[in-house]
Amino acid sequence: MTKDIQFNQKFECEYGVMIEVTPLIRRIVANNPSPYTFMGTGTYVVGRGKVAVIDPGPAYPEHVDALLAALDGEEITHQLITHTHIDHSPAAELVKERTGAQTFGFGPHGAGKYAKDAVVEAGGDKDFVPDVTLKDSDVIEGDGWTFECVHTPGHTSNHLCYHLRDENALFPGDHVMGWSTTVVSPPDGDMADYIASLQMLAERSDEIYYPTHGGPIKKPQRYVWGILVHRKQRETQILECLDQGVINIPAMVDRMYQDLDPRLTGAAQHSVFSHIIDLAERGIIASDGEISLKAGYRKVK
Repeated sequence: MTKDIQFNQKFECEYGVMIEVTPLIRRIVANNPSPYTFMGTGTYVVGRGKVAVIDPGPAYPEHVDALLAALDGEEITHQLITHTHIDHSPAAELVKERTGAQTFGFGPHGAGKYAKDAVVEAGGDKDFVPDVTLKDSDVIEGDGWTFECVHTPGHTSNHLCYHLRDENALFPGDHVMGWSTTVVSPPDGDMADYIASLQMLAERSDEIYYPTHGGPIKKPQRYVWGILVHRKQRETQILECLDQGVINIPAMVDRMYQDLDPRLTGAAQHSVFSHIIDLAERGIIASDGEISLKAGYRKVK
């Protein structure tokens, strides 16, 4: 955690209970707390009567039951998916089976990399394929609400944020979280893309963010600039490690991350690896062999 970002560690939820956020927005949290999801996946509902659901969540029947019970008498017309990690998109199929609600998203897992002929890992929700494929700047209209799509590759290559024009609010999925920094895990995760997407978000005029994990972010531009400063600090730490003879990623993580939950060691290593790839592609560091998690690195003279 960095002093440049004021995380909301007081986020509260009651699993399976729909809570009104604004007259137009509601949220229900899945019972899947973990070191990666904080208190759980927040599924958002936008509208009244005919509604959109953002990130229906993990494939937990009890979560889907609670969501549909809370929306009894209303119709889900859109399921908007920010990205295809297993705590975000799998419940969409369960909701569709019971309601017929179409799914909307950038594409299947790795879609942003496949376009560049790149191979991505088999992880994530590899079964998800949206009924309607979206791209940056696409507009989705419903009964009393309008969204604009904002493509933010980095956390995943198919990550979309949704801008609710009616309230000048952004739903940033996992690209910006309210309780911790985002894990960027190669090969689908890409640090250069992530930073570029953050810079783009920092220049927007959204008034508030509603992330999938953690509470609302009320000064989003300042918050995003804090994340960018944090990422620059991580890059500087990597270069300092190399100056001090710490040349491999596990040793760097031991040096860079203080009081790290052991369950997050793998995530930290992957985020450092993503920085390593970015630094290598920019010609700042190099390896004597393949760029990998296990390789040793050195600064380019």
